[in-house]
Amino acid sequence: MTVGVALNAGDVRNQVDATVELAREAEAAGLRSAWFGQTFGADSPQLAAIVGREVPGLQVGTSAIPVFGRHPLLVSSQAQTAQAATHGRYHLGLALGTKLLTEGGFGLPFERPIARLREFLTALRQLTRDGTADFRGELLTAVTPVPARVPGAEAGVPLLVAAMGAQSLRVSGELADGILPYLAGPRALETHIVPALTAAAESAGRPAPRIVALVHGVVTDDVAAVREKATGHLAFYEQIPSYARVIEQSGGRRASDVAVIGDEKTVAAEVRRYRDAGATEVVFAGTEIAGEADRRRTWALLGDLAAETAPRREPRAAVRGPGLPPHPPERQTTLTPCRTTASNR
Repeated sequence: MTVGVALNAGDVRNQVDATVELAREAEAAGLRSAWFGQTFGADSPQLAAIVGREVPGLQVGTSAIPVFGRHPLLVSSQAQTAQAATHGRYHLGLALGTKLLTEGGFGLPFERPIARLREFLTALRQLTRDGTADFRGELLTAVTPVPARVPGAEAGVPLLVAAMGAQSLRVSGELADGILPYLAGPRALETHIVPALTAAAESAGRPAPRIVALVHGVVTDDVAAVREKATGHLAFYEQIPSYARVIEQSGGRRASDVAVIGDEKTVAAEVRRYRDAGATEVVFAGTEIAGEADRRRTWALLGDLAAETAPRREPRAAVRGPGLPPHPPERQTTLTPCRTTASNR
């Protein structure tokens, strides 16, 4: 299992410069990956490409780009460019998005999201694997009259989905390389998410999927005050049915109930619970919520956890064709090195 962090530069003079500096600090702390949420502001694949270029010791990824308002041809170009820039260290996360943001922001009807996800993944896999596509679906068309391969990205791009509901897990198991669940605690992973995803992948004849668990958490001594602050920050997700459901499946009532907040011993124990529940990778988000001192304290702990044992194999960017060894790492049982836009999972 690898350990990473979601980077949020916050209120700064230059977001790109500040993000690169945070990434350098994350690498120095021993973290193995940096992830970037997609908002209406900075473009997450560009941020990932820049950070990956500037900080070559980190895997980089986006978590996650909504499929509404995007097209597979354009997302493929972004992802392949980021993959070439980082020499194979880029991981693309997709999401369904939400009705509120899709209709309110893009003016698009939030209709048939699962069918759109299936078609989007099908076309995108062709593009990132082969550099061409000839896909004509009910909702999307992706055809390349000229090649769409980006030199330097021939190995392909790992495709992950912010999936937690039964239908999106089925599609992800069949067509993606793994998932990016957020606010899904160990109980929800073990009893609902991992079994459904694994069964779908097995039925489709695909390798064991990656489970990149995004965990809202921080190391702090002021637990009550920080949890109260997290309750306000995370309340938005409680309005989204998929999040409300997975929070309940995790044993929580509020989104902040699933947040990992406490001292080093408490947080380390929770990271291990995620591992034991089936997470192949853990990525902490919201580490800045309690201030700079606690963020650095959190990153120091996560770096220590990442260094406990050497990984048997780092996640590879290659997306292999039929008959070739798959790239997703097998699920492991030792703790090793290991949005952000809301999404209707």
